Amino acid sequence: MVDINVFKLPVAGPDDVSVLKEKVAAGEIVAKDIIAVLGKTEGNGCVNDFTRGFCTMAYRKTISDLTGLSEHEVEKKVAFVMSGGTEGVMSPHVMIFTRKELEEETSSEEKALNVTVGFTRNFLPEEMGTVTMVQEVKRVVLELMEQANIESKDDVHFVQIKCPLLTSDRILDAEKRGKKVVVTDTYKSMGYTRGASALGVAIALGEVDEAKVTEETILKDYSLYSGVASTSAGVELLNCEIILMGNAKGSKSKYRIGHSVMQDAIDLESIIEAMNSAGLSVDKLPTEEDKKRIVNVLAKAEASPDGYVRGRRNTMLTDSDINHTRHARAVVNGLIAGLVGDPMVYVSGGAEHQGPAGGGPVAVIIEK
Repeated sequence: MVDINVFKLPVAGPDDVSVLKEKVAAGEIVAKDIIAVLGKTEGNGCVNDFTRGFCTMAYRKTISDLTGLSEHEVEKKVAFVMSGGTEGVMSPHVMIFTRKELEEETSSEEKALNVTVGFTRNFLPEEMGTVTMVQEVKRVVLELMEQANIESKDDVHFVQIKCPLLTSDRILDAEKRGKKVVVTDTYKSMGYTRGASALGVAIALGEVDEAKVTEETILKDYSLYSGVASTSAGVELLNCEIILMGNAKGSKSKYRIGHSVMQDAIDLESIIEAMNSAGLSVDKLPTEEDKKRIVNVLAKAEASPDGYVRGRRNTMLTDSDINHTRHARAVVNGLIAGLVGDPMVYVSGGAEHQGPAGGGPVAVIIEK
């Protein structure tokens, strides 16, 4: 038996760990039980967004100080997934996941939230965004399902991944060794690693036929996608850090998770579907009581590659001043924030192979 807890903490900046320290001091959070830190940081979300690494460094050191573990030991135990970009009204925050193993063996038939974390090996530059990355992510996702005692793939509702990207130095390293990378544009490399990671989830969960995923289909055939993968790329790591969230019988958590798939950036109905999938009974809009039970909403956002939403042209892809991922995050965050009455929700941009083109997965964690 395990007990999973989730805490959503506001932050005043990427290095603000004060609320975590307060909750540990008050006994609300047990530092040694922390298995994941999932955050939204206020950088640009692009290649040079160093707020992600800054936030990771701050939380890694704090957890080390609070537990007595070395920072290297913390890195092996805790997944740090920071998604940059809090455009519009999105409020910067972190989610802390804790996992406690319980001695009791009895379990009810009711399924509750279970969360497991894992890490792929480090990738060489020439492996990033390729089928090699797909296969390695698939392997770890299957291991995490087994660790969480999730028997049905239908009980997996969100798989959050932090993946690496190509930098100038990494590209040069590959070239010196006579190797070729998937793309030399560092920004475009983010899409390749996000997409490859998502397809690893899709294959593991049986959402996509493995034979259809080749070097030629990554970032080309968008009919291949996962309905639960959420991937975010960053310069601060070389491997993939994975947080798998689902419901299982062996959990005594007071939380549940559900999901749906947004078909486009203004798909309000799918967010309601995700709420009901988690266990709420929402008709048209959540009531004030429903809103109190919602811990957080997690979603992917993307500009539709055709430049349209429901037949109406937009300028997300043609705005030379603001990157399209930043537009998309702001739109989807505004939609969700208005629905739940809270702008502090998790929206990540760049949804390659994560939901249909122009859409993306959305998950809701609630108190049972």
